[in-house]
Amino acid sequence: MEVKSRHHLRSDAIAKLQDAVDSGLGVSIDGDSFELVELADAAFDIVLVDGEPFVFYTDDEPFLTVRGANEHPPESGIVTVDAGAISFVSNGADVMRPGITDADESIEAGDLVAIAEETHGKVLAIGRALVDGDEMVGDSGKVIESIHHVGDELYDLSI
Repeated sequence: MEVKSRHHLRSDAIAKLQDAVDSGLGVSIDGDSFELVELADAAFDIVLVDGEPFVFYTDDEPFLTVRGANEHPPESGIVTVDAGAISFVSNGADVMRPGITDADESIEAGDLVAIAEETHGKVLAIGRALVDGDEMVGDSGKVIESIHHVGDELYDLSI
């Protein structure tokens, strides 16, 4: 990934990012340094919190990266998958209903969600919900489009 620009966020931008992540996920992100890194060859930009890529912007919406969600576990916006779905989700596959064991009922279609495995609660991917949370558990159909997952370029990013 090629860095297009990199600059520290102003305090008002930091407060806006923190409010968005807190209201959407129930997560308080604190740090001494918040840097916006604009990437030339990616569909998103990232925010380094104390040097770690914990937040990314997609469609101008801030959300935790997989690393960020594992460091600061979300309280809402979580979809849990069973052991059989782990390898697929970890490789970037979209999430299908049969693999889901639980979903936050406050999720609305179009929301960004954290996809976690049921045994340890580790976040494996971030995706966009295609249906509401109360419609996710079932027998067939794709319900989450994968955006970012363990092992992708963003996960492996080091700046």
